[in-house]
Amino acid sequence: MSSLIQFKKFDVRPALKRGREPYPEIRKRVDALKSGDRLVVIAPFLPAPLIEKLGSEGFKSKVERAGDGSWAIYFWREAD
Repeated sequence: MSSLIQFKKFDVRPALKRGREPYPEIRKRVDALKSGDRLVVIAPFLPAPLIEKLGSEGFKSKVERAGDGSWAIYFWREAD
């Protein structure tokens, strides 16, 4: 994955701190992705069910652990 690729960032930590379920907002953002768009989700834990769900929809993913203990999960679809 090229470091020049731009990802739309969504940090779910504030929603979780407020006791909100972030999946509906993640879903909206995923559904709004156009061809070539990419999304990175920042979370305080590894959201394995989200990775599995989007993987079943054709998304590739890459996971990185940040120094502060959070996770960055990158989602994209291969170019047609």
